[in-house]
Amino acid sequence: MKLPEMNYCMHCGTRLIPKYLENEGMIPFCSTCGDFRFPVFNTGVSMIVENETGDKILMIRQYGGDEYILVAGYVNKGEDAEDTVVREVKEEMDLEVISLKFNHSHYYAPSNTLMLNFTVRVKGEPHNNEEVDSWAWFTHEEAREKIRKNSLAKAFLLGWLDGEYSFPETPAVPYK
Repeated sequence: MKLPEMNYCMHCGTRLIPKYLENEGMIPFCSTCGDFRFPVFNTGVSMIVENETGDKILMIRQYGGDEYILVAGYVNKGEDAEDTVVREVKEEMDLEVISLKFNHSHYYAPSNTLMLNFTVRVKGEPHNNEEVDSWAWFTHEEAREKIRKNSLAKAFLLGWLDGEYSFPETPAVPYK
């Protein structure tokens, strides 16, 4: 997949030109700064939140939406993705993460974000903050039916449930 092009230097605003960099190929170059400019993008995490026994999945509704999605959030500068996972689950649902496992990643062009998906097991009783309108626990099959249609959350959930990830812009990727 091709990432969005950078047209201007993020430091000085000069229009970037393509220039060959050995072992990298054509990379945007700022003639004013004299530096190559590699693509910049956001990094986010989404979580399949399981209860302690692993038989239920917690999903949320946010920002006035009527469909269920996964708990998610952006990685802060200087923060590791795993720390973000623990922080977001605690902030949004007041749950303690007792285990976490990385599942899959996908670049999501509409928000210029590399999304990293994890499965977490939690303990405690959910108490949502103001970012979350409502939440519910679902069996795996109920979660499959209730997750927002045509969403990245659905692609991550179905990939985790079925062992094969398929995103709208890319072919299926077998999970090993």
